[in-house]
Amino acid sequence: MARLAGRRLLAAVPVLALVTLGMFAVAAASPFDPVRQYIGSDGLGASQETLDTLRENLGTSGTFVEQWWAWLRSAAGGDLGQSLALRQPVGQVIGERLGWSVLLCSVAFVVAILLGTALGVLAARRPGGVLDRVVTSVSYTLQAAPPFWLALLAIWLFALRLDVLPAGGLTDTGSDTVTAGSVIRHLALPAGVLAISQLPWFVLYVRQGVSDALHEDPVRGARARGLRERTVLLGHALRSGLLPVLTLIGTRVPELITGALLVETVFSWPGIASATVRAATATDFPLLAALTVLSALAVLAGNLLADLLYGLADPRVDHDEM
Repeated sequence: MARLAGRRLLAAVPVLALVTLGMFAVAAASPFDPVRQYIGSDGLGASQETLDTLRENLGTSGTFVEQWWAWLRSAAGGDLGQSLALRQPVGQVIGERLGWSVLLCSVAFVVAILLGTALGVLAARRPGGVLDRVVTSVSYTLQAAPPFWLALLAIWLFALRLDVLPAGGLTDTGSDTVTAGSVIRHLALPAGVLAISQLPWFVLYVRQGVSDALHEDPVRGARARGLRERTVLLGHALRSGLLPVLTLIGTRVPELITGALLVETVFSWPGIASATVRAATATDFPLLAALTVLSALAVLAGNLLADLLYGLADPRVDHDEM
């Protein structure tokens, strides 16, 4: 496992380099000028010499390869640059927001996995039964529902109609103090919506995996030995049926990140969504580059986690061949 993690870490270096190079190439091809976005309407009458000087100071002069290489050298030394939109160091912008996004994504992902596994197992016990049809139908319906629509529906129901949960933010109205209680109350809706948006995939994968495992020879042998149905289901069928789900964890990370950005925006959650939106609208390349690296790292880490879990669940897997 250590060798696998080391190989993936080495492979991540060229991947991240190519990802950031591609982002700088796309930024160079865009019609937007980050310098003019930075100075706003006050710079409409600025001379070309002033604009060139400002580009030199902001590191946006030269070709996109030169800009990328300069940014890469600075990032390797721990300097991610200055956010043009927020007028703060990029490291500070990310540091203030990343923890809240990680909290939201972690809670939602754990809830989706646990609840999806439970519902998938229950549906697989009696294929074609009432519970199976209900769970499958609801899963397909939720799979087609956009996260932002689910978020707006949750606000309408729980915040406006029932008035049991806050509609957004991190603190209660009229208070600037962040407490554990306020975090839990304000986290409930965004985490629940994000979990529901990821839930159908785990439900359907677990249902199919466990349903197939129930017809395998080891499970039939366990039943023939007189083991209880609960033991057969949880001790044999579930373990075999979860193997495909483990590979799903890595592939769901990009969708989780995208869904989190939408959910954070709707619920005004103080994560990286607001910074991402402002960076995109203001063509804030230093901040966009750092956020792109973070997203790529999350995807790579998710794939590595899935492979490691797969190896732990199935001893026959050789990590040296992965």
